[in-house]
Amino acid sequence: MIQKQGHWVLYELKLRDIEQRFLMCVLLLQRQKRKGFLHHIVTGNEKWIHYDNPKSRKSWSKPGHVSIPSAKSNIHGSKLLCIWWDQQGVIYYELLKPNETISGERYQLHLSRSLKEKRPLYKQRHGKVILLHDNARPHVAKPVKTYLKMLQWEVLPHPPYSPDIAPSDFHLFCSMAHGIADQCFRSYEEAKKWVNSWIASKDMTFF
Repeated sequence: MIQKQGHWVLYELKLRDIEQRFLMCVLLLQRQKRKGFLHHIVTGNEKWIHYDNPKSRKSWSKPGHVSIPSAKSNIHGSKLLCIWWDQQGVIYYELLKPNETISGERYQLHLSRSLKEKRPLYKQRHGKVILLHDNARPHVAKPVKTYLKMLQWEVLPHPPYSPDIAPSDFHLFCSMAHGIADQCFRSYEEAKKWVNSWIASKDMTFF
């Protein structure tokens, strides 16, 4: 069951999706038992940062009953936050400006450079980078895949409909959503300043 507009509705995966998800999870667990790799992972994702962030109030109701509407964020004043992090903390993040988007160049120039600067012993300790991200279009675009192959980074397989193994979604962004509730920004600079402050407030135990 998943919640949509205050209602619980049935959501069923296709059999092939269930089998793919199960197989992938089994393989990842077997790999962890052979040689722990979870602490080698660099994970990344994107989140929209809205200028107007009214606190959302969920309305719980039984199927067939009308839910109470709540205020929504103004999507017209939004910037895309790209962030990559590991167990030690944030490696690189960027609040994109208008008309900017995630690209293979950001993986190669910004993330790769930040890894060398912030984790100088990373390659010696862990070997090649193990990257975890979901199947969103920017992550599977040909330029991005080409750059990752050139960098010789391993990309962990991510079965569809698996938000529970995308830690940015259920941990990092969930915490950020609570912090940004009721915040109102008037400019890109104000939004960026809030993001900088929020990330700086998190120590290693959070990650």
